[in-house]
Amino acid sequence: MQFAPLYPILYRFLQPTFPNCLWSGDRNSKAIALTFDDGPHPQYTPEVLTVLDRYKITANFFWLGVCVNRSPGIAKAVSDRGHWIGLHGYDHRSFPMLSPNDLKESLEKTQVAIHSACNLQPQQVRDVRPPNGFFTPAILKLFSQWYYRPVMWSVVPEDWVRPGVATVAQRVINQVQNGSLIVLHDGVCGGQDVAATIKILIPQLLQQGYEFVTVDTLWQQSQTK
Repeated sequence: MQFAPLYPILYRFLQPTFPNCLWSGDRNSKAIALTFDDGPHPQYTPEVLTVLDRYKITANFFWLGVCVNRSPGIAKAVSDRGHWIGLHGYDHRSFPMLSPNDLKESLEKTQVAIHSACNLQPQQVRDVRPPNGFFTPAILKLFSQWYYRPVMWSVVPEDWVRPGVATVAQRVINQVQNGSLIVLHDGVCGGQDVAATIKILIPQLLQQGYEFVTVDTLWQQSQTK
């Protein structure tokens, strides 16, 4: 069973319940964020970069530390292009299943991997998206104590189950609005289709007048509301 139609409903419930997370940007602005989880991947991420380069789009990548260590050259290529980098944990273990010490270690190990590959300092990489979007109030409190910023989503086309490129693209088009935070995947699950998907998506969104920005820009917008 696919749950994509339920995500907009879930979003409307969760967003006001956890207001300290970044769920979207300014609803009065045509700025949107295109994000990719689970990379970097040695094949899929370069394919994504080729499309982003073609359209001169700035995107956002939430990385697994183990994947950064496996593909440091790919990680550097992403960073060198000025894309925004965030954390997705070291190895995609669900955060609620980790002890506070293990969670802290997972995030710090990922920061170390990113620093080694991209020379980004830990304080430059503090946006965190929990694997599968799972978190608890206690985890959010820890993020605050450790100076991390929790980043969620507002458009989830469920690309990881591979319903088809056209289906994923249409789901995004149907859900996108001002300030949207779009989640796609360039890792093992879903990455096979991601470049083909954004080849369809990006020109349509540009034609509709949307501007692609970093997660950091959406944070700034949220603080000036």
